[in-house]
Amino acid sequence: MHPFFSCLTIALTLGASTLLAAPPRALPVGQLPKDIRLEPLKDLNGYFPFTPPVTTEDWSRRSAEIRTNLLVSLGLFPMPTRHALNPVIHGRIDRGDYTVEKVYFESWPGFYVTGNLYRPKTKGGRHPGVLFPHGHWDNGRFYDLGPDGIKQEVASGSEKYMEGGRSLLQALPVQLARMGCIVFQYDMLGYADSQQISMGVAHQFSKQRPEMNTVENWGLFSPQAEAHLQSIMGLQTWNSIRALDFLETIPEIDQTRIGVTGASGGGTQTFILAAIDPRPAAIFPAVMVSTGMQGGCTCENASLLRVHAGNVEIAGVFAPKPMAMTAADDWTKEMSSKGYPELQKLYQLLGHRENVHLAAHLQFGHNYNYPSRADMYQWFNRHLRIGAPEPIVEPDYQRLSREEMTVWDAQHPQPASGADFERRLLREMHDDSQKSLANDRTLSVARNAWSVLIGRNYDSAGVVEWNRTAKVDRGSFIEMPGTLRNTTYAEEVPVLFLYPKNWNGSTVLFLHPEGKSGIYLADGSLRPEVQKSLDEGSTVAGIDLLSQGEFLATNETFTTTRKVNNPREAPSYTFGYNASVFSQRVHDILTFVRYVRTQHEPPTKKLSLVALDGTTPLAAAALALPRTPVDASVLPPTDFRFGQLLDYRSPQFLPGAAKYGDVPMLLRLAKTASGQ
Repeated sequence: MHPFFSCLTIALTLGASTLLAAPPRALPVGQLPKDIRLEPLKDLNGYFPFTPPVTTEDWSRRSAEIRTNLLVSLGLFPMPTRHALNPVIHGRIDRGDYTVEKVYFESWPGFYVTGNLYRPKTKGGRHPGVLFPHGHWDNGRFYDLGPDGIKQEVASGSEKYMEGGRSLLQALPVQLARMGCIVFQYDMLGYADSQQISMGVAHQFSKQRPEMNTVENWGLFSPQAEAHLQSIMGLQTWNSIRALDFLETIPEIDQTRIGVTGASGGGTQTFILAAIDPRPAAIFPAVMVSTGMQGGCTCENASLLRVHAGNVEIAGVFAPKPMAMTAADDWTKEMSSKGYPELQKLYQLLGHRENVHLAAHLQFGHNYNYPSRADMYQWFNRHLRIGAPEPIVEPDYQRLSREEMTVWDAQHPQPASGADFERRLLREMHDDSQKSLANDRTLSVARNAWSVLIGRNYDSAGVVEWNRTAKVDRGSFIEMPGTLRNTTYAEEVPVLFLYPKNWNGSTVLFLHPEGKSGIYLADGSLRPEVQKSLDEGSTVAGIDLLSQGEFLATNETFTTTRKVNNPREAPSYTFGYNASVFSQRVHDILTFVRYVRTQHEPPTKKLSLVALDGTTPLAAAALALPRTPVDASVLPPTDFRFGQLLDYRSPQFLPGAAKYGDVPMLLRLAKTASGQ
């Protein structure tokens, strides 16, 4: 007998055929695992600190990882086809030292970006270009405080002029144009002229729409839209990318001097765009970058977006290029002590500490007001090399009326909108992504995407410790229940090992919907395939994955996953900040594999994974990830498809899974990874 077994204290000697009254437990009855995943879910109002990297090499790897995560979560991995923009510029208004024109173009065939183009009247030379995505100001580009609203703003020092101060969304591009910039201010979905997807859908969505929850021709926020990573956040980011493409069509713009600025939701668009697109040279996201609230609107959230990184770290991906921010008496008010010092350390590490700046105006509420705009003018003047004389003082201007700004008229009719348009847009963009993925012959895109969907792989599986809680001699084998403690992630997984006394050096992990108790039949005997593995000399293991077995209270069942404390039924409010149960169960499999391959004594020579009773997708997901060291597997055929789920709170729900080939792709990746 192997010395490992000879050292065991034998508590009870029974025949191998003895029936158990109940499957062995790893923990006392009534005690749940000490697992951080059983604590309340994280939501957009959580705390999202950023730990600066130690080396430039660390940041190079981390920033690339964040960028890929962003692209996947926003539905932009791979990028949609860049069809012709077909821009229309009309209705030029001359204001003496600048002009304003009406613009619309197609970010996707039939899907329009709308806005106004501000140009300086100066002759000769090339000009910096600036994108200006607005935030959640009433009526967006048509925003007007009105004669009464502006009085308080002027009295508080927030604005300077009774006329021009009524619209900060006009004041900003007017001043930049006067300084010599060409500015494109464009609508967020549901605002001003962008009505193809309504305000009610894009920003006020609250309840799932049964008519949009179908396995074909689905609508936004449905389980199928999430399974294909289609979101308002993704569409708006795509519009921002295409807005940069539009700036490239203007010959007077110097493409090396592109800036992006916006406040609130426009601030979100600013730093997200800057993280994924290399073209911006300087940015100024106002009152949005913080370790606090991450973005309250459905248009600022997407499944998978912030599971592993918060806004400060995401904004840092732009480093070392110039980035300045503002803070106010809102969720950014602690930025001076939480977030900004870490960004300074990052920029210092990269050799350009002077390229990051925070202007804190805590005497004001959420804003992009006269003092904050002044900070931005100075920042862009320096880093876009505008050359305007300083100090820069924003003078008054003549506001445009709604009628003067709108892009639609009799000669330029408003395009199709509503539910049918929404379904068509999502269907066409889905078909486009599937065509691109079909050309991924090396499977590299799919494998990288699945790594993001699962959110962990063998290399990042963590440090695992074994805590045995019992030893029982069952005659021909030793029964050892216990827990695997993943100290990296503060997770604890109940496990049962059955060690044969004639061990051949191999270990077989059996997965079952009921957890480790699933290796037993109802009469208390081992399942035949489990008994066969033991008889052949293999160590057998069962495991309680998250929300299985000992993760549940006595008589508790698990059919519906938790959601964050938000009455709005947008899946991204939960899955934008928390890993799905499906992916967390894959994490548990990786924890087991990590232990067996690095800590188990004596060392396992061969590790096999067997999927029982419908657990093939879980096993395949673990095997599909890069470098999972499993030598053999049994993956029975399954009819389950993520693309058939109509409930985003199903334990099987996984954002993005249907987009990236569903179960057949997982099986293909698993086979390719293992060489089987």
